[in-house]
Amino acid sequence: MRWEYKTIEVKRSFFGGSINTNALEEQLNALGRDGWELVCINQNQMQSVVAVLKRSKG
Repeated sequence: MRWEYKTIEVKRSFFGGSINTNALEEQLNALGRDGWELVCINQNQMQSVVAVLKRSKG
């Protein structure tokens, strides 16, 4: 099976330093409807998080 990958970066809010989890959930659900599956999510130097998704290619 072949895979294709996608990354998304979610910035933290400037003032609160937090991530809008509702917006992230909405974005991940929309990607899930298109066949994308979350593989991992990592914090990137306290400024953002990066999510890696995959789906079968073909």
